[in-house]
Amino acid sequence: MINNLMVIPVEVNDAKLSFIVDSGVSNPILFNLSDQDSVQINNVSEITLKGLGEGEPMKALQSKGNTFKIGNAVNRYQTLYVVLDKDLNFSTSLGIPVHGILGYQLFRDFIVEINYGSQVLKLYDPQRYSQKKHKRSQTLPLDIINRKAYIDAAVLIDGDREVPVKLLVDTGSSDAVWLFHDPENGIDIPDKNYEDYLGKGLNGHIFGKRTKVNGVRIGDFALKDAKAAFPYMKSFNSIKNLGNRNGSVGAEILKRFNIVFDYTRNEITLKKNGNFKAPFQYNLAGVELQHNGVRYIAERITDSQGIVKNDDGPTGNVQILFENRTRLSLVPEIVVSAIRAGSPAEEAGLRQGDVILAVNGKRVHRYKLQEILKMLNEKEGKRIRVLIERSNRDLTFSFILKKLF
Repeated sequence: MINNLMVIPVEVNDAKLSFIVDSGVSNPILFNLSDQDSVQINNVSEITLKGLGEGEPMKALQSKGNTFKIGNAVNRYQTLYVVLDKDLNFSTSLGIPVHGILGYQLFRDFIVEINYGSQVLKLYDPQRYSQKKHKRSQTLPLDIINRKAYIDAAVLIDGDREVPVKLLVDTGSSDAVWLFHDPENGIDIPDKNYEDYLGKGLNGHIFGKRTKVNGVRIGDFALKDAKAAFPYMKSFNSIKNLGNRNGSVGAEILKRFNIVFDYTRNEITLKKNGNFKAPFQYNLAGVELQHNGVRYIAERITDSQGIVKNDDGPTGNVQILFENRTRLSLVPEIVVSAIRAGSPAEEAGLRQGDVILAVNGKRVHRYKLQEILKMLNEKEGKRIRVLIERSNRDLTFSFILKKLF
């Protein structure tokens, strides 16, 4: 689990890779192949891929007859798309190597059980599967349209009045809920909002308004003060017909349940887990981070070189001799990839491109990318001190995390 997303090992034609499980896509998409990666792909032809984002459709390769292996599950006739654009790289923002995404065909062929609590994904043969009913779980209908799953839900935007919505079930979105601005049907943007970067699609970046709604209800499960976003609709230009879709529900809500997807019966079963009451996570500092290659740092090592013991006293006196040395270590370089206008970090003086060295005295190279983001957004009212490198100078900035809504 990285930033609410499920990353699983997948073998593609015997090459060991990592994929995001994304119920919002149909065929698997392979990207971010470095010079060190070697994957044999079969029966190749050129196509054009259209996806979310404000950019243009991209050229890709279609490959048929590939062998995919996930655990003991094997498909020897898998079609996949290969994106050669190196700018499409989720690894830098997730902090671990990610080579692709896969979705619909996994959910089509198996009953997929996702235990977000224990971070385990299980695949069942639909013909042999018998679901164990639990009194605290609820089974709801799914609409499978054009290889994607939709669920009926409701949002509370103005007071306690519920507005019915149909949402794409999107395990590949790390966000909570996206809503399409539709004032005529009661889906309006709350007054308290700010413009924000929402994510990356196949065709470019996605921007919109970040806010919160009074609540989201799925079946009998109600979440109060839910994090929400209203993406700018130009990011959806490549989708010819949105039908009666009103948005999407992402993994920051889905992770609050253990879920069984049953596409064969058009059903989804939800059961609350330990994440259900966790507060929604906001970017209080206003910075986005990403890996930007590696850098050398100098570290001082203190080694014990010997022990001299004097037995004159009742317990003996011990003297330990040390020798100080310095070593060079190769560590990931973490940089500010984007900064929100008017945010505490921006007002304090941080800039895009700054290299993060330490947060509140903790050297960041010892932590994962998501752990560093958590340090920067710990809680409202906390003072954050950031040591950065800019133009070969070390600078320190300080700011206080403020409530957004």
